[in-house]
Amino acid sequence: MYNKNIKLVISAILIGVAVWQIIEGYIGNGIMIILLAAIFIFLYFKNELILLAFLRLRKQDFDGAKKWLDKIKNPESSLTIKQQGYHNYLLGIMLSQTNITQAEKYLKKAIKLGLSMNQDLAVAKLNLAGIAMTKRRKREAQILLTEAKKLDKHGMLKDQINMMKQQMKKI
Repeated sequence: MYNKNIKLVISAILIGVAVWQIIEGYIGNGIMIILLAAIFIFLYFKNELILLAFLRLRKQDFDGAKKWLDKIKNPESSLTIKQQGYHNYLLGIMLSQTNITQAEKYLKKAIKLGLSMNQDLAVAKLNLAGIAMTKRRKREAQILLTEAKKLDKHGMLKDQINMMKQQMKKI
């Protein structure tokens, strides 16, 4: 909702007020204000609109997730680099159901910007491998599948990767 720089300014002001309250002897007020400042610092690193879009996506509500993502105006200036990556990641996953060319563009941009979790990176590469397979680019799909397999340390995507390898043998 707020710009990333405004969040930092608000948290700095709140920490200043908290220190003042603690010096004045109102320790409870100071601690409460520090906790409030911590919320703004957390929201600097994790954008609230992206978090809400993730929650909608978990419920398979693509329209609701799209509405939350559409509320982010000018993501290049209002989001950090990792948040821009997740913004493109979410758009790519939603568009992979309807428009694979646009989805490929967004997923490649998300990988380029970076995603903080290896599991998310593995899912993005797995989706890109599926898109490459539908476009008959078998070599690119194999490379992306091996990269996704390396990134999937917990084995959560093992079945999907094996299924894609089986489909690739048929091509």
